[in-house]
Amino acid sequence: MTTSTARIAEFTEGDDAAERQALAGAKRIVVKVGSSSLTSIKGGISEKALTALVHALAEKRNSGTEIILVSSGAIAAGLAPLGLAKRPKDLATQQAAASVGQGLLMARYSQAFAAHGVTVSQVLLTADDLMRRTQHSNAYRALDRLLNLGVVPVVNENDTVATHEIRFGDNDRLAALVAHLVRADALVLLSDVDALYDGPPSLGAKRIPLVTGPADLVGVTIGKAGKAGVGTGGMTTKVEAASIAAGSGIHALVTSTANAAAALAGEDVGTWFAINGNRKPVRLLWLAHLASVRGRLVLDDGAVKAVRDRHTSLLPAGISSVQGDFEPGDPVEMVSAEGTVIARGLVNYSAEELPRMLGRSTKELAKDLGRGYDRVVVHVDDLVLVQPSRSTKLGE
Repeated sequence: MTTSTARIAEFTEGDDAAERQALAGAKRIVVKVGSSSLTSIKGGISEKALTALVHALAEKRNSGTEIILVSSGAIAAGLAPLGLAKRPKDLATQQAAASVGQGLLMARYSQAFAAHGVTVSQVLLTADDLMRRTQHSNAYRALDRLLNLGVVPVVNENDTVATHEIRFGDNDRLAALVAHLVRADALVLLSDVDALYDGPPSLGAKRIPLVTGPADLVGVTIGKAGKAGVGTGGMTTKVEAASIAAGSGIHALVTSTANAAAALAGEDVGTWFAINGNRKPVRLLWLAHLASVRGRLVLDDGAVKAVRDRHTSLLPAGISSVQGDFEPGDPVEMVSAEGTVIARGLVNYSAEELPRMLGRSTKELAKDLGRGYDRVVVHVDDLVLVQPSRSTKLGE
């Protein structure tokens, strides 16, 4: 038995069952369902699948648990009305399909939940809403008030206005960030696959019931799941989202939509991701895991130690070179001279401004270039350390 396997076995004997029961008694849960779980074989939204899911969620809601549903399916719902045979690849047509399908999807949810006496609301978010302090504070207040009023918010990415440059990429990541935003007790990620396996299920692989940390996933092949051409995610994004949640103090479970009721009851289904870290600001989670990096700042050895070891703001004196094309407020990577990624942060200057500032003190810059150039390049409040890794070329 490997060290990792032994640790899982030891944990499973007691804490795993207790944590799953904690899910049964959770006060606030974020549930995410993918397009592949809601669509029929012929395409479009499956009334049977949607009704079954709503039944499980409404029972949990009516027992006193606050539920937020992060639901994909808007683009899939819009395909048939637009005469499209499969999910479009270009952004403009995806936006058109989402615009048509979102209303249809909400109509179905409203009707299905109403049968259980539950009111739903529509909440459309962009990554920008969770990145900027004022906007994510407003988003939290709105969602919190809806929950206090007994409503089930149905959240989706605002695909109609989202762009390639600033978007979640899939609703698994969106769900992880929403769970942090609303301070949820647990995150449940549903798809058409019942759990994470240690290999291809068709080849007799075994279910992985528990993940206690990143080490438990070493050597595990994680492939895509779901119906081809319908959704954008797969098991990879679900594991990433569950790991983000667990690493930031939130219980997470990955299982199938068919297991929704059993999962919410705390039964031994799916793959449980045990908490292995503390809660973090949602904006920093976006920056660490989801932000589309627009440039790179190469740091000297002193700046690497200051940022990584003392967690200080980045000053222009510690930057050796600048790569990429970015504007103030864009996400950038901070790397060592060898290319190891140290941190990510929101830069205060453009790629055009920075070169003339490198190696100079803020006092000197303010004197030579004027007020406004005495700011740090990346403030510590807008900076997050990342796991050491080799840097890649921009665009890869």
